[in-house]
Amino acid sequence: MGALLAYVTGLINQQVLLQNEYLAAENRILRAQLPKRLRLTDPQRCTLAEIGKRLGRKALGQVACVVKPETILGWYRRLIAQKFDGSRYRAYPGRPRIGRQLSELVVRMARENPGWGYDRIVGALSNLGQKLSDQTVGNILRRHGIPPARKRSGNTIVEGLHHSAYGGVGWCRLLHRRS
Repeated sequence: MGALLAYVTGLINQQVLLQNEYLAAENRILRAQLPKRLRLTDPQRCTLAEIGKRLGRKALGQVACVVKPETILGWYRRLIAQKFDGSRYRAYPGRPRIGRQLSELVVRMARENPGWGYDRIVGALSNLGQKLSDQTVGNILRRHGIPPARKRSGNTIVEGLHHSAYGGVGWCRLLHRRS
């Protein structure tokens, strides 16, 4: 039984070797008729790389006619690097960006209410269910070229004192609010 198995296995191996020899000769003949440089697509490179890796460098040296074995193995290394680079799962640092609509709402509030500071705008947004920090509101307004409330409304301490003389906001409260 063992001798029969060895005989059949030997025949099959001989057949595979003959097929490989034929394919290598056919490759050389066809390669001679091709232009100087053969352009391969990415899927073709992937196919050659996967098969070439299984064959190994030594066998590739005997079989590969289109490109050098080092090139095929380089393609395989690049294919594996792309497969396991993890960029799809990588989380990028920092806060998520503020949406365009929310940014426009902040700008609109600041333009329609020149006396509102960053904290007042944050409070109004909070009433609408939006959470932003005063620093973020300031950054948005700065990007749009809108100055802080002091410079927008023209309120100064002197004007506040003048206003308090006529029954408006008291100067002590105005100074306390500014600091």
